[in-house]
Amino acid sequence: MTLTSFEPATGATLWTGAIGDVDAEVATARGAWAGWAARPFAFRVETLRRFANVARAKLEPFADLIARETGKPLWEARSEVEIVIKKVDISVSAYAERTSQRRLEGAMGARVSVRHKPHGVLAVLGPYNFPAHLPNGHIVPALIAGNAIVFKPSEKTPAVGAFLTALYHEAGVPEDVIRCVQGGPDIGKALAAHPGLDGLLFTGSARAGAALSRQFAETPGKMLALEMGGNNPLVIWDARDVQTAATIAVQSAFLSAGQRCTCARRLIVRDGDHEPLVESITRLMDRLILDHPHADPAPFMGPVIDNDAADQLQAGFLELLGRGAKPIRRMDRRDPDKPFLTPALIDVTEVERRTDAELFGPLLQMVRVDDFDAAITEANATRYGLSASLVGGSPELYDRFWANARAGVINWNNPTNGAPSTAPFGGIGLSGNHRPSAWYAADYCAYPVTSSEAETARATIGIGLA
Repeated sequence: MTLTSFEPATGATLWTGAIGDVDAEVATARGAWAGWAARPFAFRVETLRRFANVARAKLEPFADLIARETGKPLWEARSEVEIVIKKVDISVSAYAERTSQRRLEGAMGARVSVRHKPHGVLAVLGPYNFPAHLPNGHIVPALIAGNAIVFKPSEKTPAVGAFLTALYHEAGVPEDVIRCVQGGPDIGKALAAHPGLDGLLFTGSARAGAALSRQFAETPGKMLALEMGGNNPLVIWDARDVQTAATIAVQSAFLSAGQRCTCARRLIVRDGDHEPLVESITRLMDRLILDHPHADPAPFMGPVIDNDAADQLQAGFLELLGRGAKPIRRMDRRDPDKPFLTPALIDVTEVERRTDAELFGPLLQMVRVDDFDAAITEANATRYGLSASLVGGSPELYDRFWANARAGVINWNNPTNGAPSTAPFGGIGLSGNHRPSAWYAADYCAYPVTSSEAETARATIGIGLA
């Protein structure tokens, strides 16, 4: 059996490969992880530094592959490869800060040592929107910590997954230490349920993450780190520069064709003062270039990942219209055979019982409210809790927003997306399970071991003897 991927922008076949064998790949990694863990920390670090150099040397073909398989503009694909390269140095520094060896003084002259051990064999399930950066964000810190990896890329971006795995091998990570298993959702489920795993690191939808959480509830000894989506609010309030606020709104909502988990899904504004802002946003939306990844001039956004995703987004847009939403800019599809969607802005203020869902594409829903308390209430009207931004307002207003917004990433006068890799990244509610990644990825890649140590055994029983 084989798996095939297609270029979203053209429909052309890009890659075909064999469906993987989960049992064989887990067994291979299981046989290799102890040897990798026994290697000195410095050896593992230097191996991953070679990986960064190999990726740097292949930046252009790597970026080209990402652009073709995801449809994202080439400039954005290059940025993704650069983040992959930088992840190594960031992970080394994070490991030193989060999981370094510590020595403390204990009772009776004993030493207390705190060190960290790798879990063993970890599965990594990657998404299609950042098919290199996001799985790499799990894999690099996990390898540095001494784990072996079984990596399943998204079935929509298998070529990037295979390319990324080959870079690790070329850099000197033993082939048995990181394995790539290709396949669809059934392969992912088989991998997640495999008894040979010591944990799973997941990036994807809330529905899949919730299913994994239920499954892993029966195996509390296994690590589970969930990085899921968001129904993220962008509150624009008393903005001094309307054009800048509009630019931040467009960047938040439509970067990567809206296919970032941190993209703004809901724009919250003060009713009555919103017209100039909406005018600026729509004027900028009308200027956005939507085209294939290698187009000249360079596009701001490309297609969504495939026609199924485009169909679902259009259906979601039409459902909102049917429930009373008012279109400001419609979601149009220029070619019914290709997943190019124009960015859409829709007023859902009058829609009752709005669906709390992550519509993963270029659709921004505006909600008008009367005061800032109502804005915060609306921002928190979601089961998700990944990202939230306030644009405008005073420092005191931002303090109120920060204190009351329920999210793991809270920004001021910045877009909802683009969180730095040098800080923890994660959300609450349906957005994660309190295992933040990025800088804090080291926390879930190794577990602490506390030891009380003395060179000479000393013991007394001072009470209770006859």
